[in-house]
Formats: sequence, structure tokens, C-alpha cells
Amino acid sequence: MIINNTTIKEAFQSFSTVFNKAFQEMENQYPRVAMEVPSETRDETYAWLGAVPSMREWIGDREAKNLSAYGYTIKNKDFELTVSVPRNDLEDDCIGVYKPMFQDLAYNARRHSDKLVFSLFPRGFTEKCFDGKPFFCESHAPAVEGKNAKPQSNKGTYKLTPESYGAARSQMMCLVDDQGEVMFIVPDLLVVSPQKEAVGRTILMANEIHQEVNIYKGTAELLVVPQLAASPEQWFLLCTKRPVKPFIFQNRRKPQIVAKDDPSDDNVFFKKEYIYGVDSRCNAGYGLWQLAFGSTGEADMPAAKA
Repeated sequence: MIINNTTIKEAFQSFSTVFNKAFQEMENQYPRVAMEVPSETRDETYAWLGAVPSMREWIGDREAKNLSAYGYTIKNKDFELTVSVPRNDLEDDCIGVYKPMFQDLAYNARRHSDKLVFSLFPRGFTEKCFDGKPFFCESHAPAVEGKNAKPQSNKGTYKLTPESYGAARSQMMCLVDDQGEVMFIVPDLLVVSPQKEAVGRTILMANEIHQEVNIYKGTAELLVVPQLAASPEQWFLLCTKRPVKPFIFQNRRKPQIVAKDDPSDDNVFFKKEYIYGVDSRCNAGYGLWQLAFGSTGEADMPAAKA
């Protein structure tokens, strides 16, 4: 193949087609646990988190609630992934050889949003959310002093068992808002590491456990997350059916493929390489802590509590 501006352009179009097709055909997991929020600037502030009140009987004048009780900001970050193709391979018409590489490039670009969101899970025991406390914390305080709500917990330490699962489920359904009213939270997704898949399946799918009827069968779906393999004992219970989700994926610019393939570019002139890359701007953060329960899984549940 004779290398000129036309053939270089055709090569890039071919690589772009392969990349875009593979990117569109893949599905992400993060929409199950995170709400996607489009971003128009370098960062976004979520002042309304935790401050939306419940309906009340209209007696007298309306009572306007302050939706700026909190200030939680997620800053967008830049991400990139770059590969190179030797000029000789284009001259020898070896474009098809690189099809799997650009498909894998699309795979990694698509999976990056999942990586950002699910990396929040183990970090949630230390990183803070909108109320200034760690996302998984034993002492989340109400937004306004003097209200009925007392400090509440969405954190546990017990290993995943039917008993600890049931306790976490009850704990989430009993959470109240700043007005002291029940939030009607019903957990529906159990998130575990690959090492705990069998335990999770037993709790949610088995007809019997220890020769007794499994009362928790079908109470939630199971999601096994490979990223949790480094923290195998941790497990999480989420409420994901509401418009607001436990986590936030903030999208400033979707992944797009670009090229550095002009004959006058240094990489072509000195190294005989065409460079192709993918870049994006985005980030992930924490939504409502009330919609998630996390356990470190480090302790056995006492028999009395079980």
C-alpha cells in the first residue's frame, strides 16, 4: 500500500469504525447502582443531596425547604489510553491485524466508567459523602438541628450470612429522614466479591438453608463485582429502584478516539509510528448514603443477635 494522506485517513476511519462499533455493543454495569449526571463545567455541586423533604398536609402557608443544606462537589478528571501502530504495518496493508486491539481499546474505554463507580464501594468506609461523614458510617447526623431524626447508621462489620443480611435489610427499611419520617427504602441489590458469590446465591436463591425455609429467597438481586476481589469480605446492600441512586457517575465528555498520524508529526518522522488514543472527562462520587449499606465483613455475628 502506498502511504499518503488518503490512505492514512482511510486507516483512521477503519480504526474508528471498529472502535465505535465495539464501544456501542457493550453494556455497562454502573447504571444499576449509579445515576448518570451530565456535566457542563469543570465540577458540579450537589447541594440538594439529602435535603428533599417529604410531602406534608397543607395547613396555612406553604413551608419552603432549603435545598442548599449541604454542599458536595465532584470534580471532573481527564483520562486517556493511547496505542501506536507501526507505519510499516500500514504500508503492508495489515490493518485487519489491529482490529482486536481497537476492539479492546473500546472495551477498556467503556469499562472505565464501571471502574470509577465500583471503586467507590471499598473506599466508602473512609471517603466522605455530602454530610461530611464517611459514606458508610455509624453516625450519620440529620441536616438540621432540632429535628426529630437521630444519628443513623448504614455501616456494619459482620460477615455475610442470612442473619446479617436480614439485619441489614431491616436496618435500611427503618431509616428516617430529617423530619423523622420513614423513607420507604426497600433494598433490592446485594453486591458481593467473586469470593462471596456462592454465599450470596445461597441467601437469595436457595429454597432452604440449614434445613429451614429460606425466608430471604428472592428479596434482592445479586451482583458480583470483580473489582471487589481485593476486599473479599466486604459486601453491600443497595436500594436502586428510586430516581436518585446511591452513587453518581458524572459525565463531562464521553470517550472519543483521536489520531496523531500526520507525516510531519514527530512520532511518524522519527519513530515511524502512528499514534491513536482515547480520552474522556468524567468522575464518580457518592449519592444518598441512605440507599446503601456496607459491611466490612470482619466480624462474626453474635449468636444472640442472629
